[in-house]
Amino acid sequence: MNPVRLGYLYGFGAYLLWGFFPIYLKLLRPAGPVEILAHRIVWSVVFVALLLAAMRNIGFLRALARRPRTLAAIVVAAALIAVNWGTYIYGVNSDRVVETALGYFINPLVVVLIGVFVLRERLRPAQWAALGVGAAAVVVLTVDYGRLPYLALTLAFSFAGYGLVKKRLGLPAAEGLFVESAVLALPALAYLGWLARRGESTFGHVSLGHTLLLVLAGAATAVPLLLFAGAANRLPLSGLGMLQYLAPILQLGCGVLIFHEPMPPARLAGFALVWVALIVFTVDAVRHTRHTRAAARTPVPATAATR
Repeated sequence: MNPVRLGYLYGFGAYLLWGFFPIYLKLLRPAGPVEILAHRIVWSVVFVALLLAAMRNIGFLRALARRPRTLAAIVVAAALIAVNWGTYIYGVNSDRVVETALGYFINPLVVVLIGVFVLRERLRPAQWAALGVGAAAVVVLTVDYGRLPYLALTLAFSFAGYGLVKKRLGLPAAEGLFVESAVLALPALAYLGWLARRGESTFGHVSLGHTLLLVLAGAATAVPLLLFAGAANRLPLSGLGMLQYLAPILQLGCGVLIFHEPMPPARLAGFALVWVALIVFTVDAVRHTRHTRAAARTPVPATAATR
């Protein structure tokens, strides 16, 4: 199969799984958000360890142990993804799927914002316009909710920060997920042990199906991430950027159409502003990419080359 087509297939699969993930999390009730998070971490370690063993790629740990600065960055990445996962699970289990979808809609705008304040990047006028419209959307949604949409903002900023750290680390998807999950595994196991001692653990006490779903949380975490890595290695950024909106669209559909969460006019107006900002942002990104490629293909005149 053509590598680009295969990349789109991988990307579609990853975002499709992420888009319907709220349905999976709902099935894990009556487990609480922290218990689900702990199981997600522990079984991710088990699943990816088996995968790496099958690939005979465990040896990377020895090389990593000799890079303390990289290990410190991995700890930061692990903390950020734990906040992201925990916030998302809490949002879904507290019937706020719509707000979690908002977090992933505004994530690209937050990435641009981090680029300005952390990486000192200069924005194009269209990018400033997109940020302005996005800020207006947050104001509208704050009025509608009667509070800041803090779940959405926490998801957006934690995932954007995680992406920044991951980009600087440059670890492959499976290896990165294994080490991040391993960092979090000890406190996760301690929490699960504490729940079991108090007789409050749902693992093995609800049904066989529920127990299996908790175990499969590791695969449900790792598989879409590995598919995304396969897509990222084969697709241009513009193609990958367009696919990223599939997951929050599906999550929003789950919240409104399946879980029947409210979508009053003011909230819909806030989402509409976010979508306008994303359209401006995406169109500008596509145009800039095309302009950059065209400039790269333009031959340099001989007179200019000798100056």
